[in-house]
Amino acid sequence: MIGIKDRVAVVGMGCTQFGELWDKESLDLAVDAVYEAYEDAGVEPKDIQAVWLAHAYEGLTGTRLARALKLDYVPVTHVENLCCSGTDAFRNACLAVASGVYDMVMAVGMEKLKDNGQAGQRSGIDPEVTSRTKFVDPAPPNFAFLATRYFHHYGLSYEEGKKILAKIAVKNHHNGALNPKAMVQKEITLEEVVNAPIVAYPLGLYDCCGISDGGAAAIITTPEIAKKLRKDYITVKALSVVCGAMQGTLQSDYDFVHIEETIRASRMAYQELGIKDPRREIHMAEVHDCFTITELIIYEDLGFSPRGKGPEDVFKGIFELNGELPVNTDGGLNTFGHPIGASGLRMIYEVYKQLQGKAGPRQLKRMDTGLVHNLGGAPPGSQTVTITILGRP
Repeated sequence: MIGIKDRVAVVGMGCTQFGELWDKESLDLAVDAVYEAYEDAGVEPKDIQAVWLAHAYEGLTGTRLARALKLDYVPVTHVENLCCSGTDAFRNACLAVASGVYDMVMAVGMEKLKDNGQAGQRSGIDPEVTSRTKFVDPAPPNFAFLATRYFHHYGLSYEEGKKILAKIAVKNHHNGALNPKAMVQKEITLEEVVNAPIVAYPLGLYDCCGISDGGAAAIITTPEIAKKLRKDYITVKALSVVCGAMQGTLQSDYDFVHIEETIRASRMAYQELGIKDPRREIHMAEVHDCFTITELIIYEDLGFSPRGKGPEDVFKGIFELNGELPVNTDGGLNTFGHPIGASGLRMIYEVYKQLQGKAGPRQLKRMDTGLVHNLGGAPPGSQTVTITILGRP
């Protein structure tokens, strides 16, 4: 396998404010993100040869984006892969440049979820179309299974487990408070998290990411072209995607304390880079913290913490801004919410800025390699996981 390492470069990115953006529709968010990316890269619309568009609920084809951006008969491909849609659009755009078919392309993610009239995340299945919806559970109860099982498996009381998850929420809200693009820019206390109303036992209000609107975009080209545009471009080091086949549902011994797709996808990416000790060789990570328990398990699935030692590392501050391996330095889904198509690219945006030294008060001192992890689906069923590793050339 040839691999993707240093074969493509990111030369421009844009990201909107995330939140309850009642005055904008989804295409407004895409346009805002794309034009920030144009300005950042120093390129014009005519330079873009192809586009990959990520969204889950926003329409049928890429034609809507072509119209909004006034693209001149440029191909636009719609990518939908659950919560991995943004990073999968990015992956497809990168592969198109690495293959030599295009010189400069763009990945765009957008989603508008606040105007749907529903309390909570949509299932993606129209109840008037199929009776299957009666089997579609909302996300919080499914991920709550992970929390109750993790507490039991490692002998944690409810109070002990809640404090561990609360520490993760406090960390992410601290980081989000430093980020002008986050939906929630407010510090919270351990006591507030522990005593918050329960959403799905044992997960409380601050353990769950919100529903929001947002957009993000990335411009991808060859390293040779990137050198002519700017000095602080970044390169893609590894890309992987893994789709499960309902193994958790089919196997009676699924333990609910790991997500196999995360393990497999990270191994693929680490193998491409020769990474043996991810805790020390990865300098930061943006992970899919749809719920605090998900982030805790991701630490262990990515090899950042040994099995069952994630809580210990949380209390040591390993994953805080000034810790050994900062995670979700921008505040994560916990403070941005989760507009499906935009989230992955928003996470790449944070790594991009950190690598350039432009992350403001969140800027890390040691920053050469960053990882982005997205998880689509809910346990015990089939998950899709993408891993994107970026770094300096």
